[in-house]
Amino acid sequence: MSGGDRPEKAEGEASDESDERGEHAEHAEHAEHAESAENDESDELLLSSAGCVLALAGILAAAAYAVPRAEYSYDGGFEGQDTDWTVILVELPLILLGGFALPPLTWAAATRYLRPWAAALVCVAVVALGLWGLDAVWHPQQGPGPGYERGI
Repeated sequence: MSGGDRPEKAEGEASDESDERGEHAEHAEHAEHAESAENDESDELLLSSAGCVLALAGILAAAAYAVPRAEYSYDGGFEGQDTDWTVILVELPLILLGGFALPPLTWAAATRYLRPWAAALVCVAVVALGLWGLDAVWHPQQGPGPGYERGI
């Protein structure tokens, strides 16, 4: 064996260069798998946080719609004689609960079959239909007439 010659390997042994290439390929493959796992985790975190944001938006939309309509029920008119406790203790909390629960449940169901942007459109449509249905069905007592003014 001269200074520039390499010793020959047996048939079952791989050369040093192929070992190094194999190790690099395995390392690159492992890095790609770890990177895709991180992307999947960040996508999952983004989708789950979108459900929380939709819950907050739903309860705010329900409150913005229902509280002004129920104003007379908790104002009660002259000396609070017309205070309607069923609106205050039953109907408003149920409306707010529906506004809190409906958007994230719709989001969870829609993201199973649709892309996230399409699921968001479905959530907006369901909330709009829910508010429209609420408008058609829920009629809390309003003021006694055009001459009614609030007390002092």
